Amino acid sequence: MNKVLSIVLGGGKGSRLFPLTKDRAKPAVPFGGRYRIVDIPISNCINSGFKQIYILTQFNSASLHLHIARTYVFDTFSDGFAEVLAAEQTLTHSGWYEGTADAVRKNLVHFRPQNPTHYLIVSGDQLYRMDLADMFHKHLESGRALTIACTTVTREDASDFGIMKVDENSKIVEFQEKPGATKDISDYKVPKELMKDRRGSKEYLASMGIYIFNASLMEESLANDENDFGKEIIPNILKKHDINAYIFDGYWEDIGTIKSFYEANLNLTSISPEFNFYDETSPIFTHRRNLPASKINYSTLNQAITSDGCIITNASISNSIVGIRTIIEAGASFSGVVCMGSDYYETEAQKLKNTENHIPNIGIGSGSIIKGAIIDKNARIGADCRIGIDQRERPDGEYGSYYIVDGIIIIPKNGIIEPGSII
Repeated sequence: MNKVLSIVLGGGKGSRLFPLTKDRAKPAVPFGGRYRIVDIPISNCINSGFKQIYILTQFNSASLHLHIARTYVFDTFSDGFAEVLAAEQTLTHSGWYEGTADAVRKNLVHFRPQNPTHYLIVSGDQLYRMDLADMFHKHLESGRALTIACTTVTREDASDFGIMKVDENSKIVEFQEKPGATKDISDYKVPKELMKDRRGSKEYLASMGIYIFNASLMEESLANDENDFGKEIIPNILKKHDINAYIFDGYWEDIGTIKSFYEANLNLTSISPEFNFYDETSPIFTHRRNLPASKINYSTLNQAITSDGCIITNASISNSIVGIRTIIEAGASFSGVVCMGSDYYETEAQKLKNTENHIPNIGIGSGSIIKGAIIDKNARIGADCRIGIDQRERPDGEYGSYYIVDGIIIIPKNGIIEPGSII
């Protein structure tokens, strides 16, 4: 009988998502108003019937651990679990995870007692909905010891991914990690027999960083000092074993940069978003907070998502996401804003203290106009601020109370923007 262990890679420092990863791990970054990024891969595993899940973490992992513990609680009659395995010192190793493969290697001691027949490896920072059970079925059908999930990309995008050359039987015959823009890889185009109804310029297969290993191959391939699946392990396996390519047709986005994170969030507000959270047959799970429904007073909302527990008064919100517990005061305006909300409501006593200390309350002050920005958790935006409205070109960098990354203004977690500020 087959037994699959799912392993979610929590990632490294998440430097490309800084400052959102300043105080939290990349998979713990809030997404879509009420979720965390890690909810996507874990939900894909659960919906596919793979309910024995380990999440490997290392950097700024406290909030991620708390979220996992609060959210993924399986009943006592199920053999399912979602357990965090943080980097640890032991008698055999004392260092941090040195890469994706090294993270798995250092935790094999925890995996082996489960007696898995297969390992499913998924990334913790990607946006997609996949039937991983179908991928596993195709893996078994292929008779190969390793299957790599692939998505079609353009030549321009191929520069940043591991690119596969496959034959008409979905067997991977060559692999290049990030070939660059100038290298000729025209012979890597997907065979016509596998293209089916695909159209356009997406003619190359990129690795999605999702793998299914036979357990024996996993043990064999990690019996060395190599640290990364894409750069080292996969190319070496290819020299000795046949590798299967599983071609994924659906929407997939690597949300590892500020720009891709911002655009993926705002795409959710479109009339027909590329990623659909409104699928009851394959839901995305997250922490149940038991918050009240949002209250909207005399406001205008267009292509906007409002999460649980918000109070919005006499505001104009378009093409924006309003996160949990967001308080928006009268006359405020959002356009192209990703607001992550708040972890708690302030009491009247706390608000009085804020007045005494001359700081704004958590939320968006009256009359503030905000455009093209990310507002992290528990931010305090004072009244009559203008953020992203006035045309002032500034390079990426830190500017005291805010950051600019990829041209996007970011108000950090617990940030304070004084009343009347112009950014």
